Amino acid sequence: MEASMKHICLVAFLVILGIAQFDRANGAGECGNSNPDREAWKLLPCASAAQNENAAVSDKCCTQVKRIGQNPSCLCAVVLSNTAKSSGVKPEVAITIPKRCNIPDRPVGYKCGAYTLP
Repeated sequence: MEASMKHICLVAFLVILGIAQFDRANGAGECGNSNPDREAWKLLPCASAAQNENAAVSDKCCTQVKRIGQNPSCLCAVVLSNTAKSSGVKPEVAITIPKRCNIPDRPVGYKCGAYTLP
């Protein structure tokens, strides 16, 4: 019960952050015409896996990580985004998701802030 309430609060918080982000105009950056905070929404299926290295990684999460991970700088920006931080994502855990998804062409050794993708 407590875990489901935590997830409901997390989703509500992400909705509020997302609404606030719709009014911002951003140029092309790490994630092209989308900003990392908006891309972080697409990784909602990864919420528990990004907080706990022992949590199972869902197929939906792996699909999104594989898509975003085609651009390592975007994946890094998403992991380090304000939305991810506010959601309780642990960057040191989140960067392990591509490996946990067994993505063969993941950016091994890519430096992401203070972290290195395994």
